[in-house]
Amino acid sequence: MQTERAQSNCDKACDILRRTNDGNDLANEHLSLLQAAVNGHLTEEGLTAFDQLHSTVLQGKYKKPDFHGIPDLTIDQSGFVYWKNQQIEHYTLSWAYSQGAKKAAKELVRRCKIIEARGELINTTTVVLQWLE
Repeated sequence: MQTERAQSNCDKACDILRRTNDGNDLANEHLSLLQAAVNGHLTEEGLTAFDQLHSTVLQGKYKKPDFHGIPDLTIDQSGFVYWKNQQIEHYTLSWAYSQGAKKAAKELVRRCKIIEARGELINTTTVVLQWLE
């Protein structure tokens, strides 16, 4: 039974990877869930979450979770931060999920909204490097 479930999880993991740009489109927590599933280290709650992830990805409804719960802000596995899919910053992953990073992320969003309202391009240069206000 354990071997059958493990194989099933491996198949599901492969499905997820194929449909998420080899996992590059997954949030870090979902990559960890995938790894735990393949290695057989999930609790019943984890198995339920993994099955839900698999179902969501297969339905084409997967959306990377918002970074720090901030709408339209995401982070990838390398620490690059995006506002509406535009790269705007890079955080060290060991710091990225701290309270300091959350505060910094809120400031980035404030800047993005100002730049957006001006009709200017949003990118690392305008949001970080040339920000004067």
